[in-house]
Amino acid sequence: MLFDQMRRREFIALLGGATAWPHSVWAQQADGRVADLVRAGKIRVALFLPLYAQDPVTGELRANLDGVFLIEIIHALAARLGVETQLVGYPTPPEAMNAIKAGACDVGFFGIDPARAAEADFSPPLVQEDYTYLVPAGSSIHSIADSDRSGVRIAVVRNHASTAALSRVLKHAELVYAETPDTTVELLRTGQADAMASARPLLLLYSDRMRGSQVLEDRYGALILAMAVRKGEPSRLAYMSEFVEEAKASGLVKRAVEHAGVRGVEVAPLREATR
Repeated sequence: MLFDQMRRREFIALLGGATAWPHSVWAQQADGRVADLVRAGKIRVALFLPLYAQDPVTGELRANLDGVFLIEIIHALAARLGVETQLVGYPTPPEAMNAIKAGACDVGFFGIDPARAAEADFSPPLVQEDYTYLVPAGSSIHSIADSDRSGVRIAVVRNHASTAALSRVLKHAELVYAETPDTTVELLRTGQADAMASARPLLLLYSDRMRGSQVLEDRYGALILAMAVRKGEPSRLAYMSEFVEEAKASGLVKRAVEHAGVRGVEVAPLREATR
């Protein structure tokens, strides 16, 4: 959906105001690296489940879970450009990535992964989230090391970055696949798996709904989340990379995470300046 001018101003006020940016909107409109976005009057954002939810009656998309703070950041970018935000929802990460590759969407948010780096170009990291496990009440799994045993079944989301990271380190346990996070946690809830692997913020939400369940304190990797753009457009990538670094330095990313109330998310370090 497209957000109107008032909604966009509300997000900028929340995130620190337009004065947080070193250039005016008019200066950004003159930047040739984003001239096509300004002409179009919108920036199209590819989201995948569970980053969004859809109203069953109106079909309207809204941000969900991590998508809340990510879309607040995009609203700030849109206001900087003087354009609107259009959310486009896809069922899975590969479908959202295909939209970026095909030019059907302008930006998306993905975990940086070697396979994905071959499909799109990535900005510097925005945030970091641990990969860990959710285990049910009474589980004998108390650490990541406890899980890597023959006969242990770990529920994972197919084609998710957390699954790719786990498959690189797991030696003995069995992966049990589902297509979305909600169907994956059902494998755990119904006893078809002994643990669920994913990013800590999502697992904390699921844990709230499963009495006695726990999210492990240790981790087997980390989601390094960044903004993705179509490959082979260095000027667009440079612009988005500058925006990400400014958003972190100004505190915009931190404020967006805090406002969303998401647990288990850390702002990524600033990139060292090139000398």
